[in-house]
Amino acid sequence: MRGGGANGYSAGLMIPSLPSIRRPKPHRRSAPFAVRPAIRRCTAGRTLALFVASFALASCGGKGAGGGGFQMPPTPVEVSRVEPQTVRDQFHALGSIESDENVQIVSELSAIVVALPFTEGQSVEKNALLARLDDREFRAAAQRDAAELDRARLAYDRAVKLSEQKVISAQDLDDAQATLKIAEANVALSRARLDKTRIRAPFGGLVGRRRVSPGAYLSTGDVITELARVDEMKVTLSMPERYLGQLHPGLPVTIMTPAYPNESFAGRLSVVDPIVDPQTRTVQLVARIPNVGRRLRPGLSADVSVTFAERTRALVVPDEAVFAEGNRSFVYVVKTDSSVTRTAIDLGSRDSSHVEVLRGLERGALVVRAGHQKLFEGAKVMPVSSAGGPAAGPSGKAAAEARK
Repeated sequence: MRGGGANGYSAGLMIPSLPSIRRPKPHRRSAPFAVRPAIRRCTAGRTLALFVASFALASCGGKGAGGGGFQMPPTPVEVSRVEPQTVRDQFHALGSIESDENVQIVSELSAIVVALPFTEGQSVEKNALLARLDDREFRAAAQRDAAELDRARLAYDRAVKLSEQKVISAQDLDDAQATLKIAEANVALSRARLDKTRIRAPFGGLVGRRRVSPGAYLSTGDVITELARVDEMKVTLSMPERYLGQLHPGLPVTIMTPAYPNESFAGRLSVVDPIVDPQTRTVQLVARIPNVGRRLRPGLSADVSVTFAERTRALVVPDEAVFAEGNRSFVYVVKTDSSVTRTAIDLGSRDSSHVEVLRGLERGALVVRAGHQKLFEGAKVMPVSSAGGPAAGPSGKAAAEARK
């Protein structure tokens, strides 16, 4: 553009100068195929050197404790020491608690109830008055029969004198004697009926609830209340016939009942039924339990344990320490170097938490109680107690050192 300015532009227009743009220099492709093989050779050599060094270190470290190689850490396991305990051969069954004696108190007469002088659910002594019936008719009958007896006695005495004087025959004397005996029997009967208007406890025990109220008319046989002897309770249960040869009266019995879940009650087997039920193939048993404090009541259910035999020095282990392989039972025994060895054992009696060991273990042995599922022969372990700390004894000391 032509113009009059110094720079050849028009005077009134200012256009800024543009920055210079530096063009990139062309890249020189200098021997690319000569550099790359050298890099590859260097990387492969370094990898091979590292592999050889690692192999050498592993080979050196595998020999001896001072080699510094990798070792499996000991496995923490709960342990239990084998100690002698008392073991009982027992049979467990459900039973029912019954009172030693239980009767219904009934009326033997037809009469109106005058009074019931007892408190429901309370203890009464033998011969305690439980009910009084209207006795007016029975008392009058007794008085009438007593008068008849007096007259019959006088008649008989007179007949004896007349017979001695030969005034009356022997038959007349016999008739007078028979009349006297009948009168005596009538008096005894009327007195017995009068006594029955006073109903008494046949034995001491707990009296039940009232079945009638004062003023009610009772017929013969109507129930007034119930009476139970509870100083000693009976427990009835059944047992399979295969145990019959081990049963006899006097065996120790222990019961527990939901009414007192934290207590047990001891007693003795008293009756072994001589007849086995052909339908169930069971034998009925009766045990007697002293009822101190009269807390046990008829009708309660009971978990009954009958003890056949007792051994005071038997070796036992926790039930969870035993595992089976095939038809054999095993435990892991912890040795003094804190390694384990699998040991076969023969089992005896078993309860809810322990099992008797007949053969295979010695007193004082330390067995793995929990954690044996991840063990193998010769594995190193860290014995700990159930609380989480090192187990007591030599193995426990080794475990504590292993932790360090």
